[in-house]
Amino acid sequence: MKPPPSKPLSHFFKHLYPKTTKPHLSHSNPTRISTFLSLNHTNTTTNKTHLFVSSKTTPKHPLNHSLSLFLRSLSSTIPPKDPQSPMEDSKSDSDSIPVVATFTSPFESSPPIDASSSLRKPLSLWPGMYHSPVTNALWEARSSIFERLLDPPIDAPPQVELLVRTPAQSRTSILYNFSTDYILREQYRDPWNKVRIGKLLEDLDALAGTISVKHCADDDSTTRPLLLVTASVDKMVLKKSIRVDTDLKIVGAVTWVGRSSIDIQLEVIQSSRETSNGHPTDDVALTANFTFVARDSKLGKSAPVNRLSPETEQEKMLWEEGEARDKLRKRKKGEQKEFENGVTERLQALLAEGRIFCDMPALANRDSILLQDTRLEYSLICQPQQRNIHGRIFGGFLMHRAFELAYSTAYVFAGLVPRFLEVDHVDFLRPVDVGDFLRFKSCVLYTELENPEQPLINIEVVAHVARPELRTSEVSNTFHFTFTVHPETVKNGLRIRSVVPATEEEARRVLERIDADHSH
Repeated sequence: MKPPPSKPLSHFFKHLYPKTTKPHLSHSNPTRISTFLSLNHTNTTTNKTHLFVSSKTTPKHPLNHSLSLFLRSLSSTIPPKDPQSPMEDSKSDSDSIPVVATFTSPFESSPPIDASSSLRKPLSLWPGMYHSPVTNALWEARSSIFERLLDPPIDAPPQVELLVRTPAQSRTSILYNFSTDYILREQYRDPWNKVRIGKLLEDLDALAGTISVKHCADDDSTTRPLLLVTASVDKMVLKKSIRVDTDLKIVGAVTWVGRSSIDIQLEVIQSSRETSNGHPTDDVALTANFTFVARDSKLGKSAPVNRLSPETEQEKMLWEEGEARDKLRKRKKGEQKEFENGVTERLQALLAEGRIFCDMPALANRDSILLQDTRLEYSLICQPQQRNIHGRIFGGFLMHRAFELAYSTAYVFAGLVPRFLEVDHVDFLRPVDVGDFLRFKSCVLYTELENPEQPLINIEVVAHVARPELRTSEVSNTFHFTFTVHPETVKNGLRIRSVVPATEEEARRVLERIDADHSH
């Protein structure tokens, strides 16, 4: 049986913390031994928020430091022997190793909780603890707005008067101190000594969500907050490799708003190696555009958002780009039906080689492979630790898992470690709930071999929410990624194969994606 829908965090916090105690988000817990982020207060002059990613301490040997803290906790947290327990035997207490959380409480002002007490479990209700350290800090950065999301007033009215915000008021930046923080560096390192792109995508989604919350705040604690969800992610191009030994910064702000939608642009910036004058320069490694939509948290209908007033020439240019993207989205919806008219000949051309694979496999082109033979799949049950502050599965978590599967698909297809180039497009079609059975299905949709030095591998990942008890399955998300291989491998004779659809449904997906990629 499918678990009941996840309850909002306010349901649990009402029982755990008295109404008279206002929860203050803090990192001052002395027992914490893992990496955390410190949040500077918002600059009242520029309205910019800065998040600094670092460890509370960077010991000379993290393993010994962690071990000493763990042993210290053992000496003080071993529970007394329960003579009534049916599990007790004649062994001494020293044979029992208690498993406790690293954190005693998510809030500094919470009452002390004994390590052996069952009340220690409220920590598992704090979802940010189970995501990346950046996501954790970003959710905490929502401060008073976040508290309203936890416990919104009953029957609170919606926001009546829309405010006018500037991009500077929502601008937020994150700084990763990779160069000096060993623990943080290890959290983001991949097997090839680069930054884990999947984890970075998770952070980007969390930062975009925080920026959208800042923009939509109405400064009125008596109104109910909006429900803000990720609708889509536009093309995200990796312009340079991101190193894990050099400090990294992500900066983002609202660039365009519609009636109920918000466009947020994020830039990932990392210093280049020293230039001729001996000084490093900051280069944009990646640019991402997220679209969020606002819903009334009580009625579930679309809700208007605060207006945006761009001030600088750069902000006005980004506004115009947002207008163009919005018109393109609307035009694509209208072109869906027109696609059917001129598609027959293109479908037949794509299917011609696929029929040879199906009917005469011995005579098929050895430099090609059927699309269905490139598939991989990954399934999971969505856990409470993967939810966001609204009780739904965090969009960044879905992007992270989809990227990992896409990377594996490209790896198996090429036969060598692939190189990530871009996220082509991500659609969030329906929310994913705690307890859902989620299936990620990937395939190589098509390859582009015109440039022999940089062949392109286009991967599609589709996330399905399956409900076995109802015998139903729905698409919740679609992801498109592009990879290539290192030029040296091509020079050494590596050949990337063409991918051939075998069914009309596969051929249609290929054509739709090719047209979408070339429309940018």
